Amino acid sequence: MIWIAIRMLTGDSTKFYGLLFGVAFSTLLIAQQLTIFINLLERGAAQVYNVPSADVWVMDPSSRTAEVTVPMPSTDLFRVRGVPGVSWAAPIIIANAVVRTAEGKVEGVSVIGVDDATLIGLPRTQLSGSRDDLAGPDAIFMDGVGARKLFPEADAQSVLGTRFELNDQRAVVRGTVDANPSFTSGVLLYTRYSNALNYVPGTRNRMSFVLVRVQPGVDPGQLAERIERDTGLKAQTSREFARDGVDFIIENTGIPINFGITVLLGFIVGVAIVGLTFSLFIRDNIKQFGALKAIGVTNGKIRRMVAAQAGMVGFIGYGLGVLLAALFIYIGSNNSDEFKGFYTPWQIPTATAGVVMFMILLTGFISLRAVLKTDPAEVFR
Repeated sequence: MIWIAIRMLTGDSTKFYGLLFGVAFSTLLIAQQLTIFINLLERGAAQVYNVPSADVWVMDPSSRTAEVTVPMPSTDLFRVRGVPGVSWAAPIIIANAVVRTAEGKVEGVSVIGVDDATLIGLPRTQLSGSRDDLAGPDAIFMDGVGARKLFPEADAQSVLGTRFELNDQRAVVRGTVDANPSFTSGVLLYTRYSNALNYVPGTRNRMSFVLVRVQPGVDPGQLAERIERDTGLKAQTSREFARDGVDFIIENTGIPINFGITVLLGFIVGVAIVGLTFSLFIRDNIKQFGALKAIGVTNGKIRRMVAAQAGMVGFIGYGLGVLLAALFIYIGSNNSDEFKGFYTPWQIPTATAGVVMFMILLTGFISLRAVLKTDPAEVFR
């Protein structure tokens, strides 16, 4: 009977491909938009991901994210270093500035000052130049995306040695690094902490965060609580601080609503297309189902036949939709700076599968009611 159900389904190629298109399009829209949504949210934690060596971030109690900070006095660094369980602690500055290139192009940038001695806070992957080059006078490193944004005609090697004004002071590009883009996709400039103090003048309190590494065997969460208790500062594990960056975007932007509406529309469109096409398919084959019931096929077998038809359409359509969505993200992340670092989490195909299953069950149940109500005698009239 299952084979008969499949032959009935594929017998009308127009309706069969229409069903596949409906499921595939709905799957593509839902999976693609959810993937973009998740990756945009994670950009709120990009600065945390760029410093994987730090277990705990220490900040002023009023600071909220890596980009919404209140500077601290430099003496707080030594207070944190004195807390038991701290392996090392390094300062970092994250501040905004303005760049003017030799061509007169003006761009807002983020200046990140890393520890002079250890360079803790600098991304691990070096695209060009050497980490030792950051010790040179007026030396800065740029992230790869920012370098292409400021100097579209240059590559990672030819941009080396380029000079420009950074807050009316001379800066020289000595290297490029691979960093996760921030939520605003701004240009990231890395320099030594002492240089950053000159590039970004401000109040007497200049330090943005203290990066902490825990001693072996010490729990980061417990150390964060100890730092807060002993210093009165705010301390969070890297995971907690990254989550705060994501929550800040959710609470202060319209991204969740906009993407939620798009996903909902994808579901509604999928239900409408699949439901309508499946109903037309059932109506056109109502006599065949009636004939099967007339020769003794039970309602239970009819249900299994319709379930097999819906399952086949759902499985093939879902597979095509997820494949196209993953291919879109893969091509985008490898060829576009706007999608740099985007990936498809395994939770997205899983959640999409649940949505598609519900959609198929809903449309299949609605169509099945017409079959079960069919009077076998109608076939012989």
